[in-house]
Amino acid sequence: MDKENPQQKEQPNNPMHGVKLKTLLEVLVEHYGWEGLAKKININCFKNDPSIKSSLTFLRKTPWARDKVEQLYLDLVKRSK
Repeated sequence: MDKENPQQKEQPNNPMHGVKLKTLLEVLVEHYGWEGLAKKININCFKNDPSIKSSLTFLRKTPWARDKVEQLYLDLVKRSK
């Protein structure tokens, strides 16, 4: 039995499994930039003085916004394959 990465075996077809929100957000910011991210998802934490910390706080408290960010990440992952 492979004990190095048991999470990968539990959900091998789930691209979100094991991806932290912070990592996901950093990937999106690197790809789109804050301005591009604000155009894709119209939320103030991406428009007004954006930061990873303030965005994480908002996304953790706001399920609809987190869902949109996660979907954008999934779209990006699918396109890059």
